[in-house]
Amino acid sequence: MDTLLSVLATLFAVIGCIGCIVPVLPGVALAYAGYVCLYFCSYAEISVAWLVVFGVLTAIVSVLDYVLPSYMTKKFGGSKAGERGAMAGVLAGFIFGPVGIIVGPFVGALLGELIYDGSDKQRAIRSGLGSFLSFFIGTGIKLAVSMWLTIEIVVDVWRHLF
Repeated sequence: MDTLLSVLATLFAVIGCIGCIVPVLPGVALAYAGYVCLYFCSYAEISVAWLVVFGVLTAIVSVLDYVLPSYMTKKFGGSKAGERGAMAGVLAGFIFGPVGIIVGPFVGALLGELIYDGSDKQRAIRSGLGSFLSFFIGTGIKLAVSMWLTIEIVVDVWRHLF
């Protein structure tokens, strides 16, 4: 059973890291699933406290992924309309797959600002860029947490093998 769990843990971790870059896959959640698989191995050196810490981190990062476009739109000078547009763009982006998830917040913020005040095109573009930048920041955060989980998994499995 340990062998199966170790293989699953490693696969989930690797796919989780890939999922941080490929928007369709829930990267951090998959890496955490690998960590949970490893927890149930008889040789694992994972405490319940670390399981909870990584679970909370996974939840925070997952929520941040949806909230960050709206926040960054505001930070780049966007109005409430731009924030709402960015959030709508995140949700609408899922319909159009990976490209939609990347471009959706930008288009949503841009359209929200243009509908709110069509005369201020510079503000609309800045808002859109803020939400677009959030994609890269969010990806970086997700990748950092997933890599941390992957390193924990690989080190624990490696210790067991050698």
